[in-house]
Amino acid sequence: MSTLSPADDPTGTHEHVLHRICDELAASFNGVFGPEMVERYVFESYTALARTAKIKTYLPIITRRFARDRLNALAHAQGKRPSGVPEVLFVCVQNAGRSQMAAALLKDLTQGAVNVRSAGSMPVEHLDENVVTAMSEIGISLGEEFPKPLTDDVVRAADVVITMGCGDTCPIYPGKKYEDWHISDPATMDLDGVRGVRDALRARLEGLVSQLAS
Repeated sequence: MSTLSPADDPTGTHEHVLHRICDELAASFNGVFGPEMVERYVFESYTALARTAKIKTYLPIITRRFARDRLNALAHAQGKRPSGVPEVLFVCVQNAGRSQMAAALLKDLTQGAVNVRSAGSMPVEHLDENVVTAMSEIGISLGEEFPKPLTDDVVRAADVVITMGCGDTCPIYPGKKYEDWHISDPATMDLDGVRGVRDALRARLEGLVSQLAS
């Protein structure tokens, strides 16, 4: 049975919640992955997210979502539960700006016809406020999104991997399409600058949608 060290959970309050999440996800992935695999993913996901979380109140909630998505990615990559649609992964450094905007825009443009994920090579605690504002201006909410570390399972699941400023941190697997987009980092920009990044991403994504459709 997995346990958390004091460094992973200094309050000691989340372990019983994580075991409930393990039970829930084990039932959801019954026949796909065993309980031990599910438990390992839940506790690994919690530990990875806890590294950047200063306030840990909501960690179990985002751990459930992160672990579920990683398990779905793994199930797709292994052919156990294929999604049936193209899989696209956006990767930047902090997963707080460019990759989050690109993922949200592509979801909006394709309306479920593409499965979209984002991740960061060095994720931070929360999304950039100007990024959230710029996206809300066009009717796209990032209120439930959070920075996620780059994991091997989501790369394996992707058909297309688009990197933005994260160098060679993304593993290379045969049979996948890799693109490196030169998009300015909104981290140091004011709101007008972030709007420009948003609009540049939308233009690039419209071209990507055409490629995926063909």
